[in-house]
Amino acid sequence: MRSSSRRAGRRLVSVLDIGTAKIACLIAVADESGGVRIVGLGHQRSRGVKAGVIIDLDQAEQAIRASVGQAERMAGVTLEEVVVGVSCGRLASLNFAASTDVETGRVGDGDIARALKGARAFAERDGRALVHLNPTGIRLDGAPGGGDPRGMAARRLGLDLHAVTADEGPLQNLTLAVERCFLGVSALVPTPYASALAVTTEEERRLGVAVLDIGAGTTTIAGFVDGRFVLADAIPVGGHHITFDIARSLQMPLAQAERIKALYGALVSAPSDVHDTFTYQLAGEDEGVEHTTTKAVLGEIMRPRVASLVDLAGDRIERSGLGGLIGERVVVTGGSSAIVGLGELTASRLGRSVRAAVPTRLNGLPPSVAGPAFSTVVGLMIAATADDGAIGSDAYDEARQTGYLGRVGAWLRDGF
Repeated sequence: MRSSSRRAGRRLVSVLDIGTAKIACLIAVADESGGVRIVGLGHQRSRGVKAGVIIDLDQAEQAIRASVGQAERMAGVTLEEVVVGVSCGRLASLNFAASTDVETGRVGDGDIARALKGARAFAERDGRALVHLNPTGIRLDGAPGGGDPRGMAARRLGLDLHAVTADEGPLQNLTLAVERCFLGVSALVPTPYASALAVTTEEERRLGVAVLDIGAGTTTIAGFVDGRFVLADAIPVGGHHITFDIARSLQMPLAQAERIKALYGALVSAPSDVHDTFTYQLAGEDEGVEHTTTKAVLGEIMRPRVASLVDLAGDRIERSGLGGLIGERVVVTGGSSAIVGLGELTASRLGRSVRAAVPTRLNGLPPSVAGPAFSTVVGLMIAATADDGAIGSDAYDEARQTGYLGRVGAWLRDGF
């Protein structure tokens, strides 16, 4: 992925996560040895966004400007472009093979380019836009190959690929909101992939793992098999829906319901819950008039929504046909993963071992943003600064074909 600027062996990298509850921007300095140091951070309450989709360009632009401006002031720089996370547009995964004849008898850049061009056309059929592409296997004359095949003898080259696509309309509105802030979009990264990079280890990804990032308006799913990214999905349900259920059932204002959820919400019950009470104010009633309920009642309101969400995520994994390959480990993250008992409920519903995770600590990242709600933006920075064998959407800009071919070797070498 392209960085914002380069100087003296270092590059400035900026990423932007446009979520339903918050918009977060990170700026980092990355050096040639792979070190990353956060130098700028901005996060603001999100506006004009619903379930990851831009629904009001003006409001979204104001919130993006505020978040980016905060990060720029902290870093002392002015950004020209950012890497942007994508959760909108009905994200979908596609695992398929692309192949081409090797005209000279030895695999070269042109052969790989033809295979990838055909892969892009296949992934973008029916009006879908390619967001991400990563290799999962290489075959020479039908036989499994290893890493970079260039220079090897073969009559036919086959690439096994995983693509993530999205509907064009929501994707265009996302990039338009960023461009209205006088910023270029240097690359698009699917947020399920980013979150997974932030909260899983290389060993977990090699053994097989699924990651659920339960955000405010969207729950994303990522799956890895043999260390390779093979599944991305997004469900337009998240923590805000739990808050709505509480507000509707107890007839309280949404802001108060969010606070009650954070303070008293739990998905595991204890005998004392029927006696542990809290007070709240009904929506529309005069100030000072309070009502009382118990933690047991609150738990009964929350559990059906969370159980339904987890079941839906499990169904998406099984329908992908990869449930048996991903393994028995599930990692949950995102702001709503902090609800007490969510890991236990997820484990019981999915029948898999589950752990709740916070993102990897990056050098310079303030403790205030080290929680699970910031897994996506941290993962975007990891993706933007690592040669991980993935090609983001920037690699398919026909106007930058030369640069794209120059990256093919690293893509193939680092992807296996």
